[in-house]
Amino acid sequence: MAADRSRAKTTERGGAQGTTGDGAGGRGGSDPWKVAFAVLLVVSLVCVVTWVLLGSRLLVVRDVAVTGLDRVSREEVVAAVAVETGTPLVRVDLEQGGERAESLDLVESAEVTRGWPATLRVEVVERRPLLAIRVGEEYRLVDGDGVRIEDSADRPGTHPLVRVTGEIEGNTAVRAAADIVEEAPDSLIAQIQLIDATDTGHITVELGDGSVVEWGDAHDTAGKSDVLRVLMREHPPEEGRVYDVATPDLAIVR
Repeated sequence: MAADRSRAKTTERGGAQGTTGDGAGGRGGSDPWKVAFAVLLVVSLVCVVTWVLLGSRLLVVRDVAVTGLDRVSREEVVAAVAVETGTPLVRVDLEQGGERAESLDLVESAEVTRGWPATLRVEVVERRPLLAIRVGEEYRLVDGDGVRIEDSADRPGTHPLVRVTGEIEGNTAVRAAADIVEEAPDSLIAQIQLIDATDTGHITVELGDGSVVEWGDAHDTAGKSDVLRVLMREHPPEEGRVYDVATPDLAIVR
């Protein structure tokens, strides 16, 4: 009898444990309705976002804001970017828009960005005049690529005159002269009257006091400018004086 009661208790404990395991398994399982609802919610959100970005009238181009203009008109830039009002912002090809703006002669670079919720922003960097070139009876102001910025009947006093041969736009001699103007200190630029770059390997710079600088090529402008400043301090400029800084380490004064 005692053995029978022991077996009965063991069976009861085993049954109780089995029942508990089944209940835990049931509670730990996923509810298929909850999963379906979560998937449906995610899909719905994706559809709404897609519709707002691409199909609705909420996030479309309503205005084109252009900055950095001086010589170029806003209308020219807007026409070049060529994005119609009402185009979804997300669909605008920003890179192509910038390239189209850069096709304008006086635009050096342009960056197009989205200004949510309804503005297309265009940041323009215009070409700026660096040099003056005598063309007939007039003077043409050009940038470092030789692109014409404007013409003047009088010689501009704010930009050095440059002498080159051949076509102006894309001329390597213009680029060499522009490199000097861009890198030399303002104190030197203010004294330059003429840059003779007809030979880009032997550029000469004429100063307003009548002295001449034999510059060599357009490389190491900063180093040559430093050497020239020392030479001019030790040997003040005068008519006919020549400063040779073509090789800065062997600079001489004649």
